[in-house]
Amino acid sequence: MIVLLTDFGRESYVGVMKGVILSICPRAQLIDLAHHVTPQNVREGAWLLLANYAYFPRGSIFLAVIDPGVGTKRKALAVKTKVGYFIGPDNGLLYPASVKAGTVDVIELVSPKDASFTFHGRDIFAPAAAKLAAGVPFHKLGKPGEPESKLNFYLAGRRGEVVTIDRFGNVITNVPPLLNRQSYVVNLTRSEKNYFTLELPYYPAYALAPANILFLITGSNGTLEISVKNGSAASNLPVQVEDRVAIE
Repeated sequence: MIVLLTDFGRESYVGVMKGVILSICPRAQLIDLAHHVTPQNVREGAWLLLANYAYFPRGSIFLAVIDPGVGTKRKALAVKTKVGYFIGPDNGLLYPASVKAGTVDVIELVSPKDASFTFHGRDIFAPAAAKLAAGVPFHKLGKPGEPESKLNFYLAGRRGEVVTIDRFGNVITNVPPLLNRQSYVVNLTRSEKNYFTLELPYYPAYALAPANILFLITGSNGTLEISVKNGSAASNLPVQVEDRVAIE
């Protein structure tokens, strides 16, 4: 199984990558994790990969392409872990998930001489994923390597960060909930400057919250989210991915 994660949206790039994969390994099973990642937002993509890889079968191949450094000297990597494989650019995108999954081995993929300077998803990453799915031994995908970009999400006690904003406008953090709390004080900062401080109620389900107010809820990944029932929290807040947040 090959699981795709990109920031390509509805463009043809995803379809082309699938075509390359199936040309090499016609029996490959392709699953779309997400293609709506904010363009060039490596951090957001890394969180989606970290939060969701464990829901797929062991041995899955995660093909992730959010690659603002395409065409530069940044490495192309394949990572073998205890539960599956991760393939993509060495820009931090793969690092949190592969570490949590238990890194076993890392290969630096070799770029073909005719590879595009703008579409390594098609010319490097998709072929590597397809070869792996077709049974090519992992060590034959390239040469031994190590990740250089080691992205980590900030979490210190009750302080963390905004890791993504979903299409419903839920502002998703990596801060866990506390037991039996009916409200929290939320402080948001950016570049060490305070943007706002709010006291928000907590509700365990959307249906229990009043309409048209900001509140906190525990999302499906087990972390706190700022939400609005049947509305968008993000449209009511000056917030963006990577903002620091304290929820106490």
